[in-house]
Amino acid sequence: MNDNPARIIPPETLLTGYARGIFPMSESRQDPGYQWFTARRRGIIPLDRFRVSGNVRRMIRQERYRPRINRNFRRVMELCADRESTWISDLLIDSYQVLHEMGFAHSVEMVNRDGSLAGGLYGVSLGAVFFGESMFKKEKEADKVALWHCHKILQKNEFELWDTQYYTEHLAQFGCVEITSEEYREKLERALRKEAVFKE
Repeated sequence: MNDNPARIIPPETLLTGYARGIFPMSESRQDPGYQWFTARRRGIIPLDRFRVSGNVRRMIRQERYRPRINRNFRRVMELCADRESTWISDLLIDSYQVLHEMGFAHSVEMVNRDGSLAGGLYGVSLGAVFFGESMFKKEKEADKVALWHCHKILQKNEFELWDTQYYTEHLAQFGCVEITSEEYREKLERALRKEAVFKE
């Protein structure tokens, strides 16, 4: 736990936390501190089990949105935090922006024809692990289309573990499953020994 106000969380502190299977959350957008969390049963999306609905696949074929990677990371985080209740504070946004500039935090962005953001997601990559953090949508199914593009990136670049932190019924529709903390630790340690690059 860390409730002391800070300008940013040091990047090495964040990366060490992820490597240990823990992740930071704040109590609100204005919270100057943060706490570390983990899950007794972990949510992951097996890369060979990912799925989306036929409607989402149709939107992908129609190219309703144009995909971009790492073009507007901070704005994606801000839009993910733009809700009534959020664990994404300004401290976390500033801290993950530094991780992004170092090449460890990434955004997948769905863009409308006018260039505005329709939806997207962000997460952290370390070794061959992608730690999915949050997603948002402003247009129909844009968050789900972003997940589909994220999956393609992870597959193409031979990532081994897609961590969603928690299992939810919402994530289950994409193939998310729940595993024990022991099984998660084994998968995490194995995937951290391999290098993968989050790129198009």
